[in-house]
Amino acid sequence: MGSSAHSRRNILRGIGAGAVVVGWNAVTGTWATTSASAEGVIPVPPLDGTLETSPAVLGEFSKDWGGFITATPKAVLRPGSVQDVVKIINYARANCLKVTVNGQSGTADDQESHSFWGNAAVPGGIAIDAKGFSTIHSITSTHAIVGAGVSLHQLSAATLDRGLIVPSQTDYLRLSVGGVASVGGFGGTVPKYGLFSDMIEEVEVVTGAGQVQTASPSVRPDLFNAVINGAGQVAVITKAKVRLMKAPERVRMFTLSYTDLAKWQRDQEFLMRDGRFTHQGGGFSRKPDNSGWWYQIEAGYYYSSPAVPDDAALLAGLNDERSALQVHDHLFRDWTFRVDPGEQAWKDGGFWDGPHPWLHLLVPASKIQTFVPFVLSELQVEQLGAGFTILSPFQTAKVTRPLFAKPNEPVAYLCDLLRMPPPGDPNIQAYLAQNRRFYEKLVSLGGKRYIIGAIPGMTPTQWQRHFGTVWPFLVASKRRYDPDGVLTPGQGFFS
Repeated sequence: MGSSAHSRRNILRGIGAGAVVVGWNAVTGTWATTSASAEGVIPVPPLDGTLETSPAVLGEFSKDWGGFITATPKAVLRPGSVQDVVKIINYARANCLKVTVNGQSGTADDQESHSFWGNAAVPGGIAIDAKGFSTIHSITSTHAIVGAGVSLHQLSAATLDRGLIVPSQTDYLRLSVGGVASVGGFGGTVPKYGLFSDMIEEVEVVTGAGQVQTASPSVRPDLFNAVINGAGQVAVITKAKVRLMKAPERVRMFTLSYTDLAKWQRDQEFLMRDGRFTHQGGGFSRKPDNSGWWYQIEAGYYYSSPAVPDDAALLAGLNDERSALQVHDHLFRDWTFRVDPGEQAWKDGGFWDGPHPWLHLLVPASKIQTFVPFVLSELQVEQLGAGFTILSPFQTAKVTRPLFAKPNEPVAYLCDLLRMPPPGDPNIQAYLAQNRRFYEKLVSLGGKRYIIGAIPGMTPTQWQRHFGTVWPFLVASKRRYDPDGVLTPGQGFFS
């Protein structure tokens, strides 16, 4: 291929009308165009995709869904190949630049990083648009091989067409496979199957040293364990092999309500041990008459014809307020995409574009009776806005990859405050301060945070405390696979 074709591919667009960037000027900290002096400029290598610098594009990659951190990159790579990522990482290493993958989650008209505190921010660096790896390569009866930029929504649609589904994935599906694999991924089947990241059987990555590697639990397991739940610290995921199972035809959902937290917890853990339900979650919400809180269990029974659920057997031995029981039956495809209408309602109501002070915590089971009353002594239902809560158990042994920090007990609970403040809410900073108080209380009880979420003031020392005994593994992996420290600075683990 001729040099003119390479130069067309290698355009960094938008610095000025017709301007073509030829390289990075480390002296001035700017991209050099063909009209500028070439002195001190290190040429950009030929790319199969494009590197873009228009203000509009940089603006799209400067924010995230949380809405609290704004950090503008110098350029955005739209990769046309894995080799583009190799070249840009090596270029960044040579020029003291940082690189981060941005999942660009969401729908076509509102894509952005679905992180909360600048986790995918790369101020002054290069953002990689994960949508460059949005191909579903193959689907078999046991697994799918997909690009890291494929959303769980796209993957679910494709697998359901074949009667298959990922055993465990997030409830909100417009998230990239690579992004969720990098942090964990909670949904209603975690009690039975583990996190979404536990569904990853193999990855193709480009390390921070610019090497393309394949890793799995049996091939380069150290790299695999540093990538999965590793928050993008050691490598860029470009492709993943994801476990699949046969999808049911229908799901029958039971919403069980309790006024007694202890009874609720006993039933949650009884059901998780019993295993009669495939989906199991829960939360707390105000009673309709505002006289107190309901503690609720959401339990889903998966089935296909000719089977018919036996409601009496499924509810046997439980101690809920049976008069408040709700039962709904759904086609499994409808259930899989159940969050879509709610997302649109949030958008129509103006809740989607504002700040989102979401809190995600992991509570030891032995401390539920202490921590939940502490939260409810301060939390007002108005502080949730149009949002809701999650309080769902999981077996910590089901979480198999080491970098997911979890309480040191057999059972823990995901405790989420998914606040959706109304437009113009003046109390956003108060919600963030409350998040911090709840987090510090939980740490004193032996709990952990989920690494996504809006908790201000995290320091490297606190992150070291968070990772605990696996911190040395994370540090050693960073040094080995990202020796120049170019990847994912926004997470703030090390500085």
